[in-house]
Amino acid sequence: MTEFWREIKPIENVFRPGALPDLHVSDGPIDDDRYYIPLSETVGSRPLFISTSQNRWCDVLMARGAGLVNRHYHPHQVFAYTISGRWGYLEHDWVATAGDFVYEAPGEGHTLVTYEADEPTRITFNVTGPLIWLDENGDPDGTFDVFDYIGLCREHYEKVGLGAGFVDQFIR
Repeated sequence: MTEFWREIKPIENVFRPGALPDLHVSDGPIDDDRYYIPLSETVGSRPLFISTSQNRWCDVLMARGAGLVNRHYHPHQVFAYTISGRWGYLEHDWVATAGDFVYEAPGEGHTLVTYEADEPTRITFNVTGPLIWLDENGDPDGTFDVFDYIGLCREHYEKVGLGAGFVDQFIR
C-alpha cells in the first residue's frame, strides 16, 4: 500500500469560526473563451480567486496569438507562472515559456506582450493591489483594482450568458 495516509483520521472541525470556505476551480486554463474577461482586444483573464478585502485576484491570462496588455506598474508584488505559450515585457530581454516563474517587484513599470506560439499563451498571475496604467511617457494614466475587475467580470459574464453572478463563486 503506497498511500500510507489512508488510515489517518481527517480533522473534524476544518474551519475556524468565521473562516470562509475553500475554493476549488476545475480546469483553470480552460479553452472556452466565455470564461475569459477581455482586458484588451487580444488578451483575456479568467478569474480563479478574488479578495475584495486584500484588493487581490488570481487569474489565468490568455492570448491566442500576439497580444498586449497596456503599460502599467504595480505598487505591490506580483507572482506569475507560465502554463503555456510565450510572453514577456518590452522592458526586459527575457521571454517566459511553459514552466517559467516570474516575480514582479513593486513599482516596476512594464508592457506585457504575448508572442506568436504553437499554442495559446496562458499565465497564472497572483496580483495584489491596483494596476496603475501608464501613458506612452510612463506617467500615471488611470487605475484598475479588484472592484474594476469584478465589474468587468459581471458585465462580460452577463453578456455571454453565464450571468453576472457567475463571478461571485470566486470572491472570498
